[in-house]
Amino acid sequence: MVRREDNDKFDTNEPDANRDPISGAPGAHPVGAGLGAAGGAAAGAALGALGGPVGAVAGAVIGGVAGGLGGKAAAEAVNPTVEDAYWRERYITEPYVDRHDSYDNWQPAYRYGWESYGQHRNDVTSFDEIEPRLARDWDRVRGSSSVTWDRAKSAARSAWDRLERAMPGDADGDGR
Repeated sequence: MVRREDNDKFDTNEPDANRDPISGAPGAHPVGAGLGAAGGAAAGAALGALGGPVGAVAGAVIGGVAGGLGGKAAAEAVNPTVEDAYWRERYITEPYVDRHDSYDNWQPAYRYGWESYGQHRNDVTSFDEIEPRLARDWDRVRGSSSVTWDRAKSAARSAWDRLERAMPGDADGDGR
C-alpha cells in the first residue's frame, strides 16, 4: 500500500510491488520466471543442438534467460495480492482442504496455480495439458508446504480455473 499525502488515506488500488525476498526489488515472480527459464532453456538447447554441443549449451543459456524474462512478464498479468487475499479467505471452504489446515500450508499451491496460469494461458489449452509439468516441478516450488501434489493439484486447478473464468472467452472449452 502507498500512503497518499493529499488525504492521508491508504490507496489500496496500488498494484502489489511483489518484492523479491532477498534483494527487496519490486516485480519478483519466482515461479513464473523459474518455469519460463526452464522451458526456455529446454527449447533453446533443443534448437542449439543443431549446431552441436556448443550450440546446445549456448541455446540453453540464451533460451533460459529469454524464458525467465517471458515467464516473469506473463506472471505479472495476474495480481498476486488480489489472488492471495481471495484464497486466504476462501481456501477453508474448498472440499479438498481439511478444516484444521492453515492457509500458509496451502498458499504455495494456489500461488503455483495462478502464476502458472499467468505464464501459460497463451500456450496451453487447459490445466490438464500443463498438469504433468506442474506435478514434476511441485517439490521444487512448494517451499515448506507439506501438501503433496496429489492434494495440491486441486488447489492449483482452482486458482487456474478462477483466472480462466475471469478472462474473456473459454480458452479450454470446458464451460468454466
